[in-house]
Amino acid sequence: MMKILLPQKIADQLQAELKKAHTREIGGVLMGEHVDEGMFRIVEITCQRKGGSIFNFIREVGVHVRALMRFFRRTDHYYKRFNYLGEWHSHPSFSVEPSTKDFQSMFEIVSDNTVKANFLVLVIVKLSGENYLEISATGFLPNMTVFGCDLLLESKD
Repeated sequence: MMKILLPQKIADQLQAELKKAHTREIGGVLMGEHVDEGMFRIVEITCQRKGGSIFNFIREVGVHVRALMRFFRRTDHYYKRFNYLGEWHSHPSFSVEPSTKDFQSMFEIVSDNTVKANFLVLVIVKLSGENYLEISATGFLPNMTVFGCDLLLESKD
């Protein structure tokens, strides 16, 4: 099973963005580092605060492409180690499991020849209770395979 490492600083960033968004869906892209066989660390995220409602999130591609280009420049275009990992968005009013629309969107992206992805990860988040971060991670392959990912929170140390 693929492991996704979530640094505490990224979890804190997600919590802060979710608090600001309240019941509106927000999202962005995940930029990752390949740290070991089947293990990736989320090293950076984008956050699009517009385009969401209580029921859905519509991604504005241009904003995220520019952020990815900056990320690739900062990492010297070392794509084998640092690359686009996938997408994230919130489900403030629903379960953190992917919806039918989420499956459709992720398969469209992972199958897009211009993206050139071997796989993608979708992280869905929400705040529950006392600002507790609920989170899921699901992997998608171009052949329409879906798989669960172990998401591991890394401490600030």
